[in-house]
Amino acid sequence: MQLDEKIWFWFLLVIPAMVLLFLILQIWKHKTQKRFADKKLLERLSPDKSLFKSILKLFVWSLAIAFLVFGLVNPKIGTKLETVKREGVDIVFAIDVSKSMLAEDIAPNRLEKSKQLVTQIINNLASDRIGVIAYAGKAFPQLPITTDYASAKMFLQSMNTDMLSSQGTAIDEAIQLARTYYDDEEQTNRVLIIISDGEDHNDIAVDVAEAAAEEGIKIFTIGVGELKGGPIPIKRNGIVLNYKKDSKGETVITKLNEDTLKEIAQEGNGEYVNGRNTNQVVETVRDILNKLDKKEFEAKQFSEYKDQFQWFLGFAIFFLFIDIFLLERKTAWLKRLNLFNENL
Repeated sequence: MQLDEKIWFWFLLVIPAMVLLFLILQIWKHKTQKRFADKKLLERLSPDKSLFKSILKLFVWSLAIAFLVFGLVNPKIGTKLETVKREGVDIVFAIDVSKSMLAEDIAPNRLEKSKQLVTQIINNLASDRIGVIAYAGKAFPQLPITTDYASAKMFLQSMNTDMLSSQGTAIDEAIQLARTYYDDEEQTNRVLIIISDGEDHNDIAVDVAEAAAEEGIKIFTIGVGELKGGPIPIKRNGIVLNYKKDSKGETVITKLNEDTLKEIAQEGNGEYVNGRNTNQVVETVRDILNKLDKKEFEAKQFSEYKDQFQWFLGFAIFFLFIDIFLLERKTAWLKRLNLFNENL
């Protein structure tokens, strides 16, 4: 399904505004009428007045507006699923979610900056396949190789430093897991992009990167953070309560370790990119991918979409038409039903 004009969804806010206005109006009318006369006299003066009919009209108007909004959004439904041939590169993003990524030496913090970088890279891809890995003390598969960029960005935004219980930064674990992502051993266009501050708590990442390179996996690293480093904030409800301290009670300063990331990239037949400038990172990655051989693969996608707005507009007109015949006074059948005990 596709949605053409999502901005129209904001007009759904008219419905709760109408309900609130209706409630305020009813309260005001009740107080005003109470000052004017007692309940029995009001019922004699307006015997056909019906609260139920007023609520029913509000409900009908709400439905009409809701269907009108969905009609303006213009949902489209795929009607034909076909297999198409595409060419591209298989890219796995390994994102560091250790606590050091909460450091705010680069705005808004290292993890959010990493997510922004990956999102922008994905936005500039054409027909490549992508996968996502999260890692700290251990590596965890987030998304297998896919062409569904929307799902990738959704999983990406949900990543945080609390998703993995084991803390630390084991880049070797991420590389090992990435090696299982690629489904073609003969493939020469396998790419692993590691986004991290480079604080590796394990010394074997370089050796693992070399082994991955022998399998044809090119490893590129993107460093996020500053060389001078920064403290790791401990927050609650967005407010900094304290900063992480070591066993001696000293504030921990986490720094960008470019040397480790450069060494991993070198052993992985790739290159290191500083992640400070988003546009520069995106352009560098685009140039790198353009130089790689493309692999042909099959992908299923909807090739034909049909507009569905007419159904929603039809229902909106129907409910507006119904509203014409809904009077606010009681009708004979409503009197017999005596809803809300209005005749008592």
